[in-house]
Amino acid sequence: MKLACRQRILAIALMYWAGLSNAQVEPQTLVPASTEAGAQVSASDLLGAISGPEATQALRESLQRGARTAIAELGRENGFFGDPKRKIGLPKNFAKADSILRGMGHGKKVDDLILAMNRAAEAASPKAEALVLDAVQKMTIDDAKAILTGGDNAATEYFRKTTEQQLAETLMPVIKSVTKNSEFVRAYGKLAGILAKFGIKSEQDTVERYVNKKALEGIYSRIGEEERHLRANPSQYAGSLLGKVFGLLK
Repeated sequence: MKLACRQRILAIALMYWAGLSNAQVEPQTLVPASTEAGAQVSASDLLGAISGPEATQALRESLQRGARTAIAELGRENGFFGDPKRKIGLPKNFAKADSILRGMGHGKKVDDLILAMNRAAEAASPKAEALVLDAVQKMTIDDAKAILTGGDNAATEYFRKTTEQQLAETLMPVIKSVTKNSEFVRAYGKLAGILAKFGIKSEQDTVERYVNKKALEGIYSRIGEEERHLRANPSQYAGSLLGKVFGLLK
């Protein structure tokens, strides 16, 4: 959406939330904004679309929809491992020695470790849903105003700000449990022993924290994709609250 249009919408919304009456400011007297199709959208339409309750509910719907889709996809088998954008590779210290390890005939151990890290992230991801949906319910009108007039990732950044620390704490026990009962421990132990001979040190809990961090990144980036898709294609929600709000803000 053009900056001028965003500023116009924000100005209207600010007047609305400040409690200005129609007698003080007539929405119809404000300059209309143009959609990409060239149709005129009146100031009263914009005001109605971004009014407190509607804007907040629209954002709640979009966040819930995007979060559920993202988490469901990442939480299934190959949700991380089969996604080139979010597949978890070797941590930095191992990655530096990847070619050496494979050249020494340890390629399967490397692959086992990579698979185990991704499986841990996939197992942990469903734990994110409750926290994320709780953040949606706690979203205020001010939060909705900032998100609706913000960039394409504004809602996702709201998620990150309100859930990241607690989500990291929630995912870690699952990751530790999965790695303890998978090929992770065996593969990691053998590779760490080999790397130690070359002066490259690594601790298992460090790798687990790395997996936790990458799982968080994957969750937020996938939610971000859902948000961008929604904003770019509001017509798919034609007739709904989401379509109304995001269609005018597009």
